Amino acid sequence: MALAVVILAAGQGTRMRSAIPKVLHEAAGRPLLGHVLKAVEPLAPQHTVVVIGHGAEAVRARFKDAPVTFVEQPQRLGTGHALLQARPALSGFDGVLLVVNGDGPLLKTETLRALIAAHQSGAGMTLLTCQVADPTGLGRIVRAADGSVLRIVEEKDATDAERRLQEINPGIYTFDREVFRHASALSSDNASGEYYITDLLAIYRQAGKRVEALMTPDEAEVLGVNDRQHLAQVDRLLRDRIRERWLLAGVTMIAPEQVFIDDTVVLNPDVVLFPGVWLRGRTVVREGARIGPYAVLTDCQVGAGVVVAPFAVYQGERLGQGVDDLHGG
Repeated sequence: MALAVVILAAGQGTRMRSAIPKVLHEAAGRPLLGHVLKAVEPLAPQHTVVVIGHGAEAVRARFKDAPVTFVEQPQRLGTGHALLQARPALSGFDGVLLVVNGDGPLLKTETLRALIAAHQSGAGMTLLTCQVADPTGLGRIVRAADGSVLRIVEEKDATDAERRLQEINPGIYTFDREVFRHASALSSDNASGEYYITDLLAIYRQAGKRVEALMTPDEAEVLGVNDRQHLAQVDRLLRDRIRERWLLAGVTMIAPEQVFIDDTVVLNPDVVLFPGVWLRGRTVVREGARIGPYAVLTDCQVGAGVVVAPFAVYQGERLGQGVDDLHGG
C-alpha cells in the first residue's frame, strides 16, 4: 500500500532559548530533522511533507536538496491544525499516512515499519505508545478495562488520576485515507485553545473505525527535544548507538566512551580510534588507519593504513595515498 509521511516541524522551541529553529539544532552531527528524515527514508514514502513555521526559510535552506515538500503553518494553532496544512500537498493520495515529529531523532525505522504493519490489520488510526518513568508534560493513554485505547488526554486537560498514568503518547501515528476529512471536525474547545491531533482518536471511534496502539519498549526512542538538557541527552544516546554500530562493524576504539563520531562519518574495518578522537562531518576513514589521541578530523578523507598523530586537527584534507575514490555517507 502507498505511504505518505507528514513531519510536524513548525514549533518555535522557546525553551531552547535560541534564534535557531529547534529542528535545526544538531545531535551527533546531524540536525534533529535530518535524523527523522533518515529514519523515514527507507520506508520509501510516495510523499514526504514537512510542516514548518518558526524559522521556515532557514529550514528550507538547510534541506533544500531533500526529497520533501515543505508547507507552512502560519499560526501555531496546535498539532491538528498543523496536520491540516499538509492536506493540499496530499490531494488525491490514497494510502497510509504516517505522522511523526521533527524533533525525535532517536526514532528507529524498524519501529515505524512495525507501526505501519500493525495499522494494516484494518485500523483507521494506529498510535505508538510507551511506558515511561516520568510522564510529566506528556499526553496520557487512557485504556478501557479490556485494554483498548479509549482516548489520549493532554496533561493540561487531565484529571489527577489521569496524570498518574505512565503510558504516554509520543505523537507518532498512522491513519487511513479519511484522516483529513476527520481532521476537519477537530475543535479548539480545550484548555489551550488549540486543535489537538490526539482528538482524532475519539472522532475515529465515533465513526466506527478501529483504533489500535503499538507499544515500544524503548523509552529512549520516543524522546523529543524541548530544551538544551534534552538535546544533550539525545546527543549522548545517539553517539552511544553510533559507537556500537562501528564496533560491531570491525572498528577498534580504545576507551570507546571517549571517542566521538558524527552520524555522517564512514569507517572501514580495522580502523583504530584512540581516546579523545572526534570525527566530524563527511569524514571517511579507510581500513587499517589509526587516528591518534585527541585528533579532530572534519570532512576529511583518510587513506588505508594512514597514522594520524595525536592532537592533529584537519578540515577538508585528504590524508595519505589512494583517497580519490573515497565518499562520505
